[in-house]
Amino acid sequence: MIESFFQKHLTGRNVIFCIIAVLFLAFMSQVPDVVIMFFASFVIACSLEPCVAKLSKKYKRSTASGIVLFGALILMLLFIVPLIIIAGHEIGNFADSFPQYMNTIKDIVDSSSIIKRPRLSNIDVGGMITSASGVTTTVIGETINFGKNIGSGFVYFIASLLIIYYFMADKDIVRNACIKMFPPQMRERTGEIYNTISQKIGGYIIAQIATLASVGVIMTIGLLILRVDYALLLGLMTCILDIIPIVGPTIALLICLVATYKAGIGVLIGVGIVFSVAQLVENQFVRPYVFGKFLDIHPLIIYLFLFITAKYLGIIGVVFAPAIAATVVVLIQEVYMKNIE
Repeated sequence: MIESFFQKHLTGRNVIFCIIAVLFLAFMSQVPDVVIMFFASFVIACSLEPCVAKLSKKYKRSTASGIVLFGALILMLLFIVPLIIIAGHEIGNFADSFPQYMNTIKDIVDSSSIIKRPRLSNIDVGGMITSASGVTTTVIGETINFGKNIGSGFVYFIASLLIIYYFMADKDIVRNACIKMFPPQMRERTGEIYNTISQKIGGYIIAQIATLASVGVIMTIGLLILRVDYALLLGLMTCILDIIPIVGPTIALLICLVATYKAGIGVLIGVGIVFSVAQLVENQFVRPYVFGKFLDIHPLIIYLFLFITAKYLGIIGVVFAPAIAATVVVLIQEVYMKNIE
């Protein structure tokens, strides 16, 4: 079976095509930011495709694409702007209060009888806390400055919108252009693979929003029940940081604990319980269901791509790691596994 496969496909033309493909991938690896921007735009376009397809029955595809993209932006603004307005005040208060929180923790540690024990007396815990306070304050300050200067990314935002629009409006043109890059005998199969990838990653945005929303809603409601200050901000922060697996939730939990320690041990335990419930619901119920339904990928494969994208593509690569994993899995299944079978 394998020998017949190689005899059929190992031709001079296909070898040249493979060499060109490798060179193309090598070039793409030198501009990862551009690649990620185009891939992210493609993922978003695939997610909006069902709406475009429905509207295309009444309007031209270009008009339908514009309506859907504009509608998606309006919905995003209607959701984000109120959160920014409400949380913006909390961010300022939280940033002003955070150094005080860290200094109080330092005083508690300095006055602790445990620290005064001989074996621990030589450890400069106060210095460690002070350093941590300075680093954390700097990080928060830089984050706020980044938020204030986010307008510098306006050009990239507009470029992404245009790319998304053309991916939707010229779907068939883009598809045919991609297919024509392959040898004639491979084009029909390539078209099928292109359609499969589009369908697989089309549900990524919905799946990601569902998982993040589950964490954010549970955390916000739980913190409000516990009457914690900055409940909305902490819930939103937990939701956003949850995009980064393992590390993100850990950082979110530490921030929540630091922000609520003054309320007493009971509230701290309550925060820990709420956080655990949010993660349990997300990882055991929401994530397996939505990602399994839309992407059909085993969690181990997703984690593998999380580490790979984190190393080579940065934070944006981590965000889109499941979609990248889905694309690679489809390629392996369609190009290699089915031919072996």
